Amino acid sequence: MSSNAGSEPEMAGVAYQRTQSMRATINEGDDDEIDCVSYKGHFLKKLVVWYFTIQTLGFLMLIFYWKPNWKVKCMNKRCTLADAQWIIIKDVYKIEHVSKVKVVHIYQSGLKTAIIDILNKDVFMDGSYLRFFKYQKLKYIWDPAEDVFRKLKGLDDGRQFGELHDNFHGFTEYDREQRHYLYGENEIIVQVRNYFVLFIQEVLHPFYVFQLFSVCLWLSDEYYYYAGCIIVMSGGSILISLYTTRKQSVMLRDMVSSQHEVAVCRGSEEVELIPENQLVPGDVLIIPPNGCPMTCDAVLLAGNCIVNESMLTGESVPVTKISLPNSEDERSELYNPDEHKRHTLFCGTQVIQTRYYGSEKVRAVVVSTGYNTAKGTLVRAILYPKPMDIKLYNDGLKFVLVLLGMAVLGFIYTVVILAVQDTEVKDIVLKSLDIITIAVPPALPAALTIGIVYAQQRLKKQNIFCISPSRINLCGTMDVICFDKTGTLTEDGLDLMGVVPAKGPSFEYMETVASQLPVKDLLISMTTCHSLTRIDEELCGDPLDLKMFEATKWTLQEPTDIESTNFDMLMPTIVSPPVVVENDVDVEGKENGIGQSHGLEIGIVKQFPFSSGLQRMSVVTRTLGADHMMVYCKGAPEKILSLCSPKTVPHNFQHVLHGYTSQGFRVIAMASKPLEPSLQWHKVVKINRDEIESDLEFLGLLVMQNKLKPETSPVIKELNTACIRIVMVTGDNMLTAVSVAKKCGILTPRHNVIMVEAYPPNVMTRENIQWKYADNLQNDMEEDLEPAQESLNAVMVEMDDTPGCTYHFAIDGKSFGVIREYYPYLLPKIAVRGTVFARMLPHQKAQLVEALQELDYSVGMCGDGANDTGALKTAHAGISLSEAEASVASPFTSKTPNITCVPTVIREGRAALVTSFGVFKYMALYSMVQFISVLILYYIQSNLGDWQFLYVDLVITTTIAILMGHTEAYPQLVAQRPPGSLVSPCILASLLIQVAVTAAIQAGAYLCLLSQPWFVPLDQHHDQNKNILCYENTVIFLVSSFQYIILAAAFSKGKPFRLSIYTNVLFLISLILLTACTVWLTVYPTDPVAHFMKLTIPDIPMSFRGVILSFAAGMFVISFFIEDCVVDSKALKNCLRVLRCKKQPKNRFKLIEREITANPNWPPIGTTNMASGFEIQSGLAGDKLSEDS
Repeated sequence: MSSNAGSEPEMAGVAYQRTQSMRATINEGDDDEIDCVSYKGHFLKKLVVWYFTIQTLGFLMLIFYWKPNWKVKCMNKRCTLADAQWIIIKDVYKIEHVSKVKVVHIYQSGLKTAIIDILNKDVFMDGSYLRFFKYQKLKYIWDPAEDVFRKLKGLDDGRQFGELHDNFHGFTEYDREQRHYLYGENEIIVQVRNYFVLFIQEVLHPFYVFQLFSVCLWLSDEYYYYAGCIIVMSGGSILISLYTTRKQSVMLRDMVSSQHEVAVCRGSEEVELIPENQLVPGDVLIIPPNGCPMTCDAVLLAGNCIVNESMLTGESVPVTKISLPNSEDERSELYNPDEHKRHTLFCGTQVIQTRYYGSEKVRAVVVSTGYNTAKGTLVRAILYPKPMDIKLYNDGLKFVLVLLGMAVLGFIYTVVILAVQDTEVKDIVLKSLDIITIAVPPALPAALTIGIVYAQQRLKKQNIFCISPSRINLCGTMDVICFDKTGTLTEDGLDLMGVVPAKGPSFEYMETVASQLPVKDLLISMTTCHSLTRIDEELCGDPLDLKMFEATKWTLQEPTDIESTNFDMLMPTIVSPPVVVENDVDVEGKENGIGQSHGLEIGIVKQFPFSSGLQRMSVVTRTLGADHMMVYCKGAPEKILSLCSPKTVPHNFQHVLHGYTSQGFRVIAMASKPLEPSLQWHKVVKINRDEIESDLEFLGLLVMQNKLKPETSPVIKELNTACIRIVMVTGDNMLTAVSVAKKCGILTPRHNVIMVEAYPPNVMTRENIQWKYADNLQNDMEEDLEPAQESLNAVMVEMDDTPGCTYHFAIDGKSFGVIREYYPYLLPKIAVRGTVFARMLPHQKAQLVEALQELDYSVGMCGDGANDTGALKTAHAGISLSEAEASVASPFTSKTPNITCVPTVIREGRAALVTSFGVFKYMALYSMVQFISVLILYYIQSNLGDWQFLYVDLVITTTIAILMGHTEAYPQLVAQRPPGSLVSPCILASLLIQVAVTAAIQAGAYLCLLSQPWFVPLDQHHDQNKNILCYENTVIFLVSSFQYIILAAAFSKGKPFRLSIYTNVLFLISLILLTACTVWLTVYPTDPVAHFMKLTIPDIPMSFRGVILSFAAGMFVISFFIEDCVVDSKALKNCLRVLRCKKQPKNRFKLIEREITANPNWPPIGTTNMASGFEIQSGLAGDKLSEDS
């Protein structure tokens, strides 16, 4: 480490020192983590590269175009990050990208100071220049103090609440320009390239470069017709590709483009209208009363907003956004858009209306712009999708390399044979290079996409849309499917079964008609503790809130500014009873500030919206004429219980709650408390949430019924039959989730359910885990459930201790987090046997998917809400039941809002995968058949003719390759899975055996020809083109033509993944016509046709023509026998397993499952395992479980 303290400024009193780091990890631990390695120019390396570029006629630069990271490494040397001119970026998928470091000189001292203030970093220690690079639309700024590049963020990077309130009141034009210089335009630009650029990019693709090389070679060898046809076909393919690519880019650009003017503060009073693209982080927006589209991410500083976030979240329910707290207790809290969504207006959403006090404006400060916004993140997910199909294409590349190796052998063979025959050097070069184009067909990689294209079209017809077609093949390998519960397995709506009031130490009878409840706190909590609003005179909000409020038959109004002054508060929502119910108002009601119900009006002063992290919401209300305000809170029972005074909670709370949740009911707890009369509204607006959500009085339970969708159980049964593992991942209560899992068939009576409860360390104990059965508590609860549950029967969670009975883990989000942190070695076992994951936060759902993927599962995820977006994006195949803009994070979107799309996607995935493998095998065999034919003919200095090549390559092979994948998916899912790899033993065995048979058939036909008494050997001519018309050529051409057709039929398997070949009518017709045409060419072609095709058929006896057909028939029988009886046989698989010395499964999850099954003493049911100095063997491959001391 060399010190430069004498020439560089000090930071925080410590001399700045330069470290000699050549690499750094940025965004460590995040989804966008990248590893950066720095390079700078090296003169000698550049000189060597340019020398070889000239020697290779520019081909080296073409390779560098394909592999820019190779170019950087070859022309530059490693250096420190401080001196970097180029950065090689390795993402989390181990793929390397290249970015150039840009240097911008800043000479204005004022601008330098402003940038330092904005970033809270002195980025000019090295002089007067700003260094940065861009990667996937984001900018990374050089931080010399830490010797690393950092992602440029807005105000969402650790700003305190108080700082956002105090420091941002509107920029001057000069301040805005300084920030604009750093952040650039507030735009989400999708680049639409012109056709010429797209054409050059397409032509330089390796496929078309190889195609161009082949065409030039064929033209040199005078194959004019064949080369011309290839040029026409390739040109058409390029034009279609250009049109499709540009159309998709234009559609995406139009989808994200936006042009609006926004009102921003310029100082304390002045307001200016500016184009939205001029916004910068720190600008203060004025949100108009009638709303506006959000073109940036902004945090609300004053007022409330009703926002439609359906385009991002898929939730059609308007969301209430409240201003960022500014109380003394919360001013030091750090703002984070993910944790403080209820205060954040996200780009891409629509503000419907605003609420404010008096003449005060609704203000929001811009925290992120451009691609740093929520919408920008979604667009980047489209532009830079997760590369899920790497393995399949890597396997394809390996196979191409094998073919290339065979081509090299053929090259050597050709050179030797032709040299021995004294062939001219020019012909030797042309023929030896031609053998490479035959052995390695340029269309081979494209063959992998044929099945995908047809599958995508079929999915579209079934209202399932795919934005990442390469994921379709992955669906065919699916091992496990994760389902969200609410809205996915069950209906979105809830029915209110009844209300269970609490009174003293016990519960009262359930009231099934909520409107009959007395006008006391429980009823008022139902009428006020919600986020409902009126939009166009229609009551809108969360379905649960709607059901709850409608059951009370109260009315909701949103009064004018003048009316709101009666309550002296922020534009309140007012609720009131429909009729006078004086007899129901008692002394207790008056004491709670309710007063008489005649003219009763209750205003909602402040709302703390529902948070999935807190699992509750609350409101502060004031009754007209009352001398104090009230707090009402509702949420998850266990959360509300922790906030209530213990003396107000019935003693049988847990038993009653268990009784309802174990039957699948959704239970909401209600609580309240009065506030001090001295507490006025302006203090309430700034009050801390934790301050009012404490020492509450428990009021009772709301019991909601969430019905299964009618399609759920049949689909679950179908997936179970296909041996596809099913996991439920929900934010709902544990027992409710277990009950729903049993009702829909995810769990059966033979499945023991083990509850895993993990606890973090505290002052008294260390972290520990408890393992216990989800026991039947019916007998213990019978007395406690009366009278609250007089007519409802508990559904027992049945236990079966018989041998062979499997068990499943049920775990909640809190325990899942504890295990990830303190017991990571147990996480794989939990992931393998976990079936119900309840109370899971959105990020935990994604973590579970990642945990399953790390065990080599192929994971699917199906969900409908914003809280599923992370998991949908992470899974190999995410299927969204929402049409929101957020669904772009999901490869698949179904317009049918139920899970019938899941087996459909899996069926199509399996069909596409089998089709891709079949077409790939066919293309590989096609090249081998032609390779063998040409090698045999080269031996006698002959070759196939121009029109013979056209007949084989265009008439037969192209027709077959296009129509072969048109066979539809088999309508039933089976337990058998297709091979997951191109280099799987069965596929390789099939290819090797078929190649051997093909070679034997051609060689046999050739030797049989030589033994005929009428056979006259070829009189070899110096010009090889004059050696085409001969017996050898004719026999080899005809036999090989039959082989192409037969192999296509043999590789077109039907059950169990596709329908039978006869259902693919076009393909079947093409096979019949091609067979008939080839038989005609063999048996009795007309003289003009025979002459045109360079065939000697008229000179061959009819008996030998029958011999040719017999060779074709033999090929037919042997090929079908190999594919139907050998390749799919258990005997072959067992032999291959022995040859490979395979003793254990390849996938990690199978190894773990084997270990779990082998240890009947794990998990330790009924014990508490505590992390301590004493450990006992858990029985799972050396894993340790700590024993409770």
